[in-house]
Amino acid sequence: MNFKDSVVLVTGANRGLGLALAKAALAAGARKVYAAARNPASVTLPGVTPIKLDVTSEADIAAAVQAIPDLTILINNAGIFTGSDITTPGSADAVRRELETNFFGPMALSVAFAPALKANGGGAIVNVLSALSWLSFASSGTYSVSKSAAWALTNGLRGELREQNTQVLAAHMGYMDTDMTHGLDAPKSAPADIAHAIVTALEAGEDEVLTDEISKQVKQGLGAPRGAYLGEPRAAA
Repeated sequence: MNFKDSVVLVTGANRGLGLALAKAALAAGARKVYAAARNPASVTLPGVTPIKLDVTSEADIAAAVQAIPDLTILINNAGIFTGSDITTPGSADAVRRELETNFFGPMALSVAFAPALKANGGGAIVNVLSALSWLSFASSGTYSVSKSAAWALTNGLRGELREQNTQVLAAHMGYMDTDMTHGLDAPKSAPADIAHAIVTALEAGEDEVLTDEISKQVKQGLGAPRGAYLGEPRAAA
């Protein structure tokens, strides 16, 4: 799927990776880039068209579909992170919030825009996932639940939309230098580098892209005799 002369919608495009993806789409020659945010006034990137879009709002999604009938690339980037363990008090509310944005939002947008993508030659959907689609740690347990669900969603969409020639790209990455990881002492990738990897993979026709070394290491570790997702062995009794 080529970005040149494409019509692109990036959710959560006012900052972080979403902003980097909007910049990368423009640089790759997109004809029009819609930069979506809950508050479109927070979108300040020259050259894009701000659009109001809360991915948990049915009304906002319906309005976006009406506003962008010529869409060819949908980038589901908007996400939230609550920093919640699975077993701590309030975790059920936390995971519901994360699922609404990280799973149900991309699902609703993909379903809503699928007919337009078909009418425009198939197009593409990019779902921004995470290495935490495969692993779960303390303080990210509920987030991993939502990203794992989004990974399964991505694989399901790929199969169901194949006949209409829609490319569905799963983008995985480790930590990025964004507001979400502020204060975290760990190696972080630059959002611009992740965005470049996503654009390159989409244009190469890929179905999955591991955008940094962390995601590559995690994916490789899934096939180990003791898969990385199993965590550390329990101490002997």
